[in-house]
Amino acid sequence: MLNPCSSCPVTLGMVLPAPDFFNTSFPCRYFRWWIKKTRIEKKSAFIDLLCAVPLQQIYGCPLGGIGGGTITRGWRGEFCRWQLNPGLYSYETVIANQFTVCLRCKGQTIYQQVLSVERPSSLQGWNWGYCGHYAFYHALYPRAWLVYELPGQKVVLTCRQVSPVIPHDYKDSSLPVGVFVWEVENGRDEDVEVSIMFSLQNGTGAKEDRSGGHWNEPFTFQRDGERVAGVLLHHCPAVNPFTLAISAREKAGTGVTHVTAFNPTGLGREVWQDLLQDGRLDSPTGKSRPTEKGEVTAAAVCASCRVPAHGHKMLELALAWDMPCVHFGSKEKLHVRRYTRFFGSEGDAAPALSHYALTHYEEWERKIEAWQNPILENSQLPSWYKSALFNELYFMTDGGTIWMEVPPGCCAEDLQGPAGAGLSHLLPVLREYGRLLSLTICPVLPGQEYRMYNTYDVHFYASFALIMLWPKLQISLQYDIAAAVVNEDVQPRQYLMCGQTSQVKMKNVVPHDVGDPDDEPWQRVNAYLMHDTADWKDLNLKFVLQVYRDYYLTCDSLYLRDMWPVCQAVMESELKFDTDNDGLIENSGFADQTYDAWVVHGASAYCGGLWLAAVCMMCKMAEVLGDTEIQQKYLDILNKGKEAFERMLWNGKYYNYDSSGSDTSSSIMSDQCAGQWFLGACGLDQGEFEVFPKSHILSALKTIFEKNVLSFADGTMGAVNGMRPDGVPDTSSVQSNEVWIGVVYSLAATMIQETPEAYREKKVYRSLAYMRPLSIWSMQLALERRAGQAPAPTQLPQGPTHP
Repeated sequence: MLNPCSSCPVTLGMVLPAPDFFNTSFPCRYFRWWIKKTRIEKKSAFIDLLCAVPLQQIYGCPLGGIGGGTITRGWRGEFCRWQLNPGLYSYETVIANQFTVCLRCKGQTIYQQVLSVERPSSLQGWNWGYCGHYAFYHALYPRAWLVYELPGQKVVLTCRQVSPVIPHDYKDSSLPVGVFVWEVENGRDEDVEVSIMFSLQNGTGAKEDRSGGHWNEPFTFQRDGERVAGVLLHHCPAVNPFTLAISAREKAGTGVTHVTAFNPTGLGREVWQDLLQDGRLDSPTGKSRPTEKGEVTAAAVCASCRVPAHGHKMLELALAWDMPCVHFGSKEKLHVRRYTRFFGSEGDAAPALSHYALTHYEEWERKIEAWQNPILENSQLPSWYKSALFNELYFMTDGGTIWMEVPPGCCAEDLQGPAGAGLSHLLPVLREYGRLLSLTICPVLPGQEYRMYNTYDVHFYASFALIMLWPKLQISLQYDIAAAVVNEDVQPRQYLMCGQTSQVKMKNVVPHDVGDPDDEPWQRVNAYLMHDTADWKDLNLKFVLQVYRDYYLTCDSLYLRDMWPVCQAVMESELKFDTDNDGLIENSGFADQTYDAWVVHGASAYCGGLWLAAVCMMCKMAEVLGDTEIQQKYLDILNKGKEAFERMLWNGKYYNYDSSGSDTSSSIMSDQCAGQWFLGACGLDQGEFEVFPKSHILSALKTIFEKNVLSFADGTMGAVNGMRPDGVPDTSSVQSNEVWIGVVYSLAATMIQETPEAYREKKVYRSLAYMRPLSIWSMQLALERRAGQAPAPTQLPQGPTHP
């Protein structure tokens, strides 16, 4: 993805990359397009260089399962980021959204404190300014812990935050809920009554909170002998209405009370004094009146219990949100979220969701611990790896992810388009497992982002997390990509970088993405309009590589049979890039792959390596499917291409960046072994399937480690994308001089596969809100393969594998 640096000149009142990257007419083209998009069409720009997104280092572990939206609670306990509407984020810290503790001994309140370091201008009747010295935060996704030592009280509170993100679970993992389990440790010599109040504003802190017509109501929900109580906050905008629910679990020794409505912009004294008086809230019955325009409302729920001297008790609260039906920006179609399959789509599911969360979170935690503990307890793995492996998974939910159901009356042509008749199992797969969209939030410049769904060149790296943890979602996503491949969009469009006009989507070419959330994803693909990606060299190859990798790890023969004609089609499209018929494709002399600011010409280590790996996998798939003619065709190409690749790019130590003979063609690219990475992940890296000589791979990895890793920032920041042979970073583009965390993880996975002794524990920094670092799961696959835990290639299984 385009990712210029921050040291760029100011042009037309906006920050733009230096002239050696953009041609001089780009700013004019961009500005005309921006005006048309934002001022005439009243849409948001998929890449907005004029309106910055606030980026702060305050965000913590997000709440919620996959595809139902998320609410992020910061590491200081604040509710500060909202992702409920598809593709739209609200970066608002809503000050009324707080937890407050009340301690009482012998019938008297001895301590009452908002558990926040804030000192806001609103709700000044509350006791703010908790000292952060007495608290600490820890996250291991999908759980987080905030520990509060209450000064002078000999009471410790631990808030454990739990979300239902569970591998191989396609029900509970879709639920828009989060649970807060409050562990209370009483170190006093006397009993203490403890109350935890959870207050919440109706809305997300955006201007819609003041649009009027919002209202709250108390609720109770009982099933199977379990009862929860709380308040529903009905938020009623014109598009995508939703209900928030705050609740607590009622059980022996635990009381639950509430305030239906209060003004979060006022002093808040009535709520504070209500709690202060007896550690309870008044619990009025009936609905609140709808808010007037310009008015904001909030509610609170309180759970209370008595904790014996030197004893321990637990209070359980939950936050749920129910936005079952959504429109994307075009408002053409109404889409229904995955969780509605289990809880209905009428907009009345919040009570049942709350009850389910509070009565099932213990089961979720058992499953999460069974999944995580073998890795956490492995003393051979460094701590940073354990943390990153799980914490990078935040993007599975917080990356604008949408998980949709296929409408009951939907037919195959609705999903496949007129050209997709060959995908015989697309409809059964999507009906059973739904459709997944993951938003690429790529920081372009400080405060600006790309915004596209399922950006495929990046998904190539991230897909390891899906195929290893939710394989049916990876297969579903691949079916959507395959359907887009065989269809086309002949509408002409000007591309902003070059200024040329071409059709939006060519047939038999993998799309760059499946659309803009402010338009209609799936219906109109290729929101990216910087370059015409029909000329990109890596997209088609990455589809083929993922198809075989998915088959290798799932043994899903029906999927392989469906994808086989699509693989043949995209490889036929790719063959035109082999202009000299030597079995190796050539790059075009501009940025025509995922490094879309790094020019490459002729044969290249990155795209050429991916090409040879894809050709090898075509041979293997043809063998599995018994297609001897295609197998021989690609075997002949592979033999020619291997010779050309070695002759044109191998320099005795590593593979040159490209064969152009330019000043930077001998640069050491950290991603030069990407093809070998995928081959190794699929067991196709040795014997008859050895594409790249083992000695060359080992030498290249050694060179990358010495130059790109150890010689860059004293070896503390991972591998820089490009390094000159003399140990100076390649500054020919902004991307060659960067470290991409996802690429670093994939490089580490390759080192584990090929030469574990070259792998070293290094300080690795997480990317901010990006999909590519999910490639760390390829490291886990490599480790499992070394330990003999990963599946080996199998013969074609008999019978269907889809329901």
